Amino acid sequence: MTRDEAEFLLTEAGRADDDDFPLLEAALACAIHDYPFRDPEPVRTLARNAAERLSERIGSESPDDALAETMASDLRLNGDLLNYDHPGNTDIIDVAERRRGLSAALSVFYLDAARRAGIKAQGVDFPGHFLLRVETPEGPVALDPFSQGRLVLPSELTRRALRAGLTPHVADRLDVLMAPVSDRQALIRLQNVLFSRAIKAQDFEGAERSALRRALLDPEDHRPWLDVAAAREKQGALTGALEALSRARTLDDPSEVHRKISVDRVRLLLN
Repeated sequence: MTRDEAEFLLTEAGRADDDDFPLLEAALACAIHDYPFRDPEPVRTLARNAAERLSERIGSESPDDALAETMASDLRLNGDLLNYDHPGNTDIIDVAERRRGLSAALSVFYLDAARRAGIKAQGVDFPGHFLLRVETPEGPVALDPFSQGRLVLPSELTRRALRAGLTPHVADRLDVLMAPVSDRQALIRLQNVLFSRAIKAQDFEGAERSALRRALLDPEDHRPWLDVAAAREKQGALTGALEALSRARTLDDPSEVHRKISVDRVRLLLN
């Protein structure tokens, strides 16, 4: 698959309704958009195996135990504690090969397997660390894909929220801490991680690609185009930056003033 083909698939995914969002294939397109011409089949094979094993476990185990045991024990998908900043930890093709990754990348496999096996699971955009919400007969529980899919107790959620800077009033509200997000937003969270890492490393081409993927995945959000523009400006691609700023223009854009200032600044650089 080429980068252009990956962009086409991401554009199609962006047009899909949340209920029909193709999480696994969109995540594959994101990975190949970064590094084209790689074989996606090992990822699809791993996903099929995960769904089959999870389906076998469901009858004898609770949904959360079945999901955690399948993904972390049977398939050995876990967080990379020793090499947290390894670039492969955010790429699901590398994650499928290494069986190590960040929580947001591992969650793609968890969520895909849960969907196929009929378990209700959703991502939780928890501050600083992506989690999963799994519905059980006793109520929703939180799982941490990075830590062998283990259960995160409400008291630990509160402690983590306080460490992340949330106020005590918010940190005590489980309905807020465990608010689910769509599969689309789960994948966008992973692209946000890639964007932050690229900016930190001054890899502005990589930052542009990750911001562009966010824009394609959520075409109604103007904010990714502002990041595309900023990354292009850092590369000296001023015409491209203006094009991205133009794409960011929306009727109800609350940052319209900021966008106009950015446009004027880039135009001055062009002149």
